Amino acid sequence: MGKDLKKLRVGIIGCGRISVRHIGSAMLLPQAELAAVCDIRRERAEAAAKDSGARVYTDYKEMIEKEKLDCVHICLPHYLHVPVAEHAFSHKVNVLSEKPMSIKYEDAERAVKTAKESGVLYGVIFQSRYNDASVFVKKALDEGKLGKIKSASSVLTWSRSDDYYSGSDWKGTWNKEGGGVVIDQAIHSIDLVNTFIGEKPVRISAGMAIRGHKGIKVEDTAEGLIEYESGIKYAFYCMNNYACDEPITIKLCCEKGKAELSYTAAKITYKDGREERYEEDKNAFRPKDGKEYWGYKHIRQIEQFYKACLKEEPLEISGEEALKTQKIICEIYKEGRKTL
Repeated sequence: MGKDLKKLRVGIIGCGRISVRHIGSAMLLPQAELAAVCDIRRERAEAAAKDSGARVYTDYKEMIEKEKLDCVHICLPHYLHVPVAEHAFSHKVNVLSEKPMSIKYEDAERAVKTAKESGVLYGVIFQSRYNDASVFVKKALDEGKLGKIKSASSVLTWSRSDDYYSGSDWKGTWNKEGGGVVIDQAIHSIDLVNTFIGEKPVRISAGMAIRGHKGIKVEDTAEGLIEYESGIKYAFYCMNNYACDEPITIKLCCEKGKAELSYTAAKITYKDGREERYEEDKNAFRPKDGKEYWGYKHIRQIEQFYKACLKEEPLEISGEEALKTQKIICEIYKEGRKTL
């Protein structure tokens, strides 16, 4: 960051569970000054601001109006992502939104258009792309060492109790969360595989079910097949009826070998017998708060967003880029809900 550039004035909207990754990053990164936090529950906002000196608000519109912010992080229930982003855009404030962009594709598409017309940046969190294991495999693909991907798969078996849903006023609902295990948990692995493939999907088929939960109408189990322009087939399976959160497994079958990765480790096996491995350093920096299954790379993506706001480099995961995954997720629901 140039010496003549001031720090970005940053605001956090929503102080629930995932906000700790955003608040911690804003406090640690040299490009930012955490100016304010907002939550409709004042006590939650006050707890979030405790160690930062940030001002506390319960109305995000008031916060944006008074604080003269450069950017806001949106850490709210899914159905609020677009309306809050659009209000920020109207005040020329850059936005970094948690995934998903929205629960409807047309709303996400409109938000991208609005951000562009307002001349501000619109970033969407897909922190798994920044995992070292993901970068390791992506580099091998980009360098042609694995050749063309022929097929891919991902498996997610996590645990979400009935209390997880009943304890929330928006989780497990179509109108507020937009779905279940696909849009909330598997979206990251689907985004990651789609990024590895780098082509346009041409056909999506999916099935969904409620296998193990009571009191919800959204899926706790889903499987499907995504087919791409060149004939690549990607099969996914996800469910949150397991007893614990197992590492997600992604596999790629390629012309010159195979790759297998989780969020913290990867192995590439070439057809000539060579192997390359990556395993995350157990002593690497890890935020003290939050869930392990979120991964630890929010800070990398947030720093990249800040650098883009400061015009030091182009924004990597823009709204336009995130629309690719948003469209896939919405198509999965369009097909999968027929079987629910």
